[in-house]
Amino acid sequence: MEPEVTFNWTNIVTATHPCYEIDNFYFILTKNPSIICVLLYIFLTLLSVVTICGNLLVIISVFYFQKLHTPTNYLILSLAVADLLVGIIVFPLSMAFSLSSCLYHEDLFCKVRSTFDISLSTASILNLCCISIDRYYAICQPLTYKTKISYRVIVIMILVSWGVSVLIGVSIIIAGLNNETCEESCLIDVLIENTIGPILSFYLPVIIMLCIYLKIFLVAQRQARSIWNTTCQRATGGATVSKMERKATKTLATVLGVFLLCWTPFFLCVTFLPFSNNSVPVPVIETLNWLTLSNSMLNPFIYAFFYSWFRSAFKMIISGKIFQGDFTDSKLS
Repeated sequence: MEPEVTFNWTNIVTATHPCYEIDNFYFILTKNPSIICVLLYIFLTLLSVVTICGNLLVIISVFYFQKLHTPTNYLILSLAVADLLVGIIVFPLSMAFSLSSCLYHEDLFCKVRSTFDISLSTASILNLCCISIDRYYAICQPLTYKTKISYRVIVIMILVSWGVSVLIGVSIIIAGLNNETCEESCLIDVLIENTIGPILSFYLPVIIMLCIYLKIFLVAQRQARSIWNTTCQRATGGATVSKMERKATKTLATVLGVFLLCWTPFFLCVTFLPFSNNSVPVPVIETLNWLTLSNSMLNPFIYAFFYSWFRSAFKMIISGKIFQGDFTDSKLS
């Protein structure tokens, strides 16, 4: 008779995660966390604080300064709101109940966390998609830009982005719950959770954005050659406007590039994990998850690096200058 094989789950968890232990098959924070665990949570707390403060600066800047009241900046404002909510809601929830715990035992807390995570990440990428559309008309069809991209159109874009994001987030969670109750019989729920959801919330918008930015790049190249070959004064004025638009497009394309670097590894892992016989180590999945969340911290730094007026706005807010008088019409340089 072969000896019965038993697994010591406590040792496995301790070896894979320095912050959690098992108590009756539930993952709980260990009473004696390691130094790595303490440092990890200090780092994540700082990450959350920087994310909240950075995106608050963007939101206050766009609301307060008249110069920043443009259609493009309102889309940036919507993106900053999504990133701010990640810092306020998703970061604390993920820290309070780590992803590794949700991999083994998904209760209501994990479902709530996943709903916010999916909805806000989808809101971010759909806002980026709207920004790419805005840049397309600004660069490729500048004469019709103000009529095509009005404030009314911007409001509709923002409302649709958030509405679709909430719908996708709730649908994926409902599909996951149905999949748990009916096991392998609910094929449609499995498809929604593992295939249709990622396609609608990530892959399809990314493909659309990449195509739009490729078109913008080609048009901008033609405009640059045309301006270079033109010497009249009128063309010189047009060159200044075109240069400003191209700089804005370059900045927002950088935002998209950073977003892809942060999110693509996680979505590829989630997409192909069900088809793989080899399980991905929990620390790897957790690292990819926190990499995606860190994207919400990076966007304000990109704006500050590329835009002098955002830097000026940030300095006035941080120094408290805006509380000393009315500076809404200030010329930000």
